[in-house]
Amino acid sequence: MRALQLQRLEGPDGLELAELPEPEPRGGVRIDVRAAGVSFPDLLISQGGYQERPQLPTVLGQELAGVVLSAPPESGLGEGDRVWGAPEGGGFAGVIELAPERVFALPDELDFREGAALAVNYLTAVFALQRRGALAAGETVLVLGAAGGLGTALVGVAAALGAEVLAVVSTEAKVATAKAAGAGTVFVGEQWTEAVRERTGGRGVDLAADVVGGDGTLQAVRCTAPEGRVLVLGFTAGSIPSIATNRLLLRNVSLTGVGLGALSAVVPALLQETAAALDPLLRAGLRPLIGGVRDLADGAEALRELAQRTTLGKQILTFD
Repeated sequence: MRALQLQRLEGPDGLELAELPEPEPRGGVRIDVRAAGVSFPDLLISQGGYQERPQLPTVLGQELAGVVLSAPPESGLGEGDRVWGAPEGGGFAGVIELAPERVFALPDELDFREGAALAVNYLTAVFALQRRGALAAGETVLVLGAAGGLGTALVGVAAALGAEVLAVVSTEAKVATAKAAGAGTVFVGEQWTEAVRERTGGRGVDLAADVVGGDGTLQAVRCTAPEGRVLVLGFTAGSIPSIATNRLLLRNVSLTGVGLGALSAVVPALLQETAAALDPLLRAGLRPLIGGVRDLADGAEALRELAQRTTLGKQILTFD
């Protein structure tokens, strides 16, 4: 089978297309992979910057969609079923076997490319906004880094949950993407605190979702309403901010960490619960915003775009 294999911890340059044997059957759900999503954790792993360094060579990929080849009876799945999956790695390969709790039925309304965009970004967005952020319909949400894969997912899920969505992007070229994902107002550039305050009548937003880090986190705190929440989802800007906690005290603002993978390690049913919360949103019309589709052989280029922060929407690899 074809696989995109990480052979050196050199970022995208360490990836090479390889022919590998299919995994030995172990009683899980075997999937013929049709599409795989490219996510920021893949980039970090390729650079040796993730929580744990992989044993090389290894196959990256934490999002996929495809067709079931075989499945244990208790999984409720059968040969030919369309599914999406959330592997901890190995998704950039033609065949994968996953534990049943990491495989979910793909709604008929979605194609494989859309299904491959769900596991990292949309599960994270639902987990962040509903469970960690306690978002209520009618609240105002600000999404930082709103044109990338996770950013567009946060915008789309927030809108689907009935929120008014404001967004921040780094360049004018990204405005259309954030609006296509569901943002009503988009702010451009590095300094936007006063613009957000003005847009909200001086009150600030109820909830801010920050995937960027750096100075953006402090700005998010400054433009969050009293008793509002700031969700910390990542640091694509490359720097982890330090926040003086007196700012949280004086503004009565909560700063909340969002780590779906970390919590799922101690809450075994978390992935299934989050997928179940996502499913009705998908069936009601929520769709991933696909920004680019490449053949598996060109996967390194998709990771380079992530590294350069030039991605618009979700990047997908196909196995056609």
